[in-house]
Amino acid sequence: MKKNNHAVEGPDGLVYTARLPLSSATLNYLADLMRGHLKKIGSRWRALPVGKIAGIVLAVLRCDQRPGDLAGGDQIHRTTVTRWAREVVGLLACRVAGRSFTSRPPDRIGPRA
Repeated sequence: MKKNNHAVEGPDGLVYTARLPLSSATLNYLADLMRGHLKKIGSRWRALPVGKIAGIVLAVLRCDQRPGDLAGGDQIHRTTVTRWAREVVGLLACRVAGRSFTSRPPDRIGPRA
């Protein structure tokens, strides 16, 4: 039996366009927040530039777009987009709470007795 490894959409892949009513300040804020986090954890690279990642994540969060639809045009996997969205939500939540972002949840939730 022959193994078929080519993409279903064809060699060009699926390209999805989303138009978001966002200010450049919102996009820059999120990109700067991500840049600071990547520098802090010592990440050497990402599949796309941080500004483009911020745009994709905002499209997922704001317009409820499926990660697979947005990932196809940039040759990345849908799980990568989902991971980016979770990282951004964690970064924003920690920014509000005033603590640093970690990938694992805290040992205990609530005030200490």
